[in-house]
Amino acid sequence: MNNDTICALATAPGGALGIIRISGSKAFDAVSALCSISCSSVEANTTHYTHLVDTQGAVIDEVMVTVFRSPHSYTGEDSVEISCHGSSYIAKKILEALVRQGCRMAEPGEFTKRAYLNGKLDLSQAEAVADLIASTNRATHQMALSQLRGEISTELADLRQHLLQLTTLLELELDFSDHEDLEFADRSELENLAQTIESHISRLAKSFETGKALKEGIPVAIVGKTNVGKSTLLNHLLKDDRAIVSDIHGTTRDTIEDTIDIHGVQFRFIDTAGLRQTTDTIEQIGIERTYAAISKARIVLWLIDRQPSNEEIVDMMKRTDDKKLIVIHNKIDLENSQISIPNYQTIDISAKKDIGIENLEEQIFEAANLPELTANSIIVTNARHYDALLRAHESIQRVLQGLQDGLSSDLLSEDLHLTLDILAEITGGQITPQETLNNIFSHFCVGK
Repeated sequence: MNNDTICALATAPGGALGIIRISGSKAFDAVSALCSISCSSVEANTTHYTHLVDTQGAVIDEVMVTVFRSPHSYTGEDSVEISCHGSSYIAKKILEALVRQGCRMAEPGEFTKRAYLNGKLDLSQAEAVADLIASTNRATHQMALSQLRGEISTELADLRQHLLQLTTLLELELDFSDHEDLEFADRSELENLAQTIESHISRLAKSFETGKALKEGIPVAIVGKTNVGKSTLLNHLLKDDRAIVSDIHGTTRDTIEDTIDIHGVQFRFIDTAGLRQTTDTIEQIGIERTYAAISKARIVLWLIDRQPSNEEIVDMMKRTDDKKLIVIHNKIDLENSQISIPNYQTIDISAKKDIGIENLEEQIFEAANLPELTANSIIVTNARHYDALLRAHESIQRVLQGLQDGLSSDLLSEDLHLTLDILAEITGGQITPQETLNNIFSHFCVGK
């Protein structure tokens, strides 16, 4: 790792205030050369008012300088944060002055990368910083906060202890293999321990489906015949005229997507082409995309304005067998006809008159069947973590099978070590290839 001194604007340009972050062995000297504060002499974690000047002595701005002394800083290095006015020109002039004092501009994610390499964060916590910055609702914020607080790391550390216990017992048997009458653990006890580990890894891996949906938005498909009110419903849910509304059949010929926030959770709504028999080639393509949207959705809103035929009911039940289906009777302001779908309660609304929409939103949220999200929730959202968990799960399953088949301790030990190594990839507990680090941190914004 380079141990030179880096600097960058850590806030979005154009705001009322800007924060410039400096970190490295010469951070104090670089800032002190541009103001009346001796950063190396003042107390750590203190903030000071001063004028910042360029290398010619011209005042750039009135600023507040906050000093952090190693190792008690974000990066673990000597660090300084300069709070200035939010002018892009001011920030540019300050950064130019710092570069002339021997600093260099930071690469994307380099501050967090240094925090990881200096032991301030593990790898999963470092990735959580980017997720926290990108969070757009309560759910994604809570999941990122949980990961940043080290909840996943703690869970993995607990798994690691169980694995080490299992590995130790097996390797003791190997060390004393000459003593056939010496047994360090009953095989059934080892199998129970391996089963516990397998179930923990499996639970974490399965949480990725929920985590991915929460991160990207839970997909909800709005389907039904033409002119049943799908686009009108979407516009009312979004509180915006996002979709074109018309009495002409086949107006919506492609899927239209947008998101809304319900109780702090993001739902991704997909308005689809109307389902009907047609010879129009373009409209038929749209209908095929409707079926594709149903297959990808987690929740399906089936909008109807009349009693569907038995064939239509059977077809919809078949297409949504693994989904949560909500049957919606629209246009209740025009007619009060009863609609009956076996085993399904129908929600009555008028999309045009905005009747029953709030109740529908509540039903959609309940249909998501989400766990209670807190800052302590452990839900996997990172595809890299998910891939590692799947590989670890395969490895521990081989251990379980080997225990049941009576394999020798040396073969079992090999798969146990592999499981440990794979889980270590998530937190960076082992030496990680430089290519992996660069790939992870390249997605960060500059200044983090």
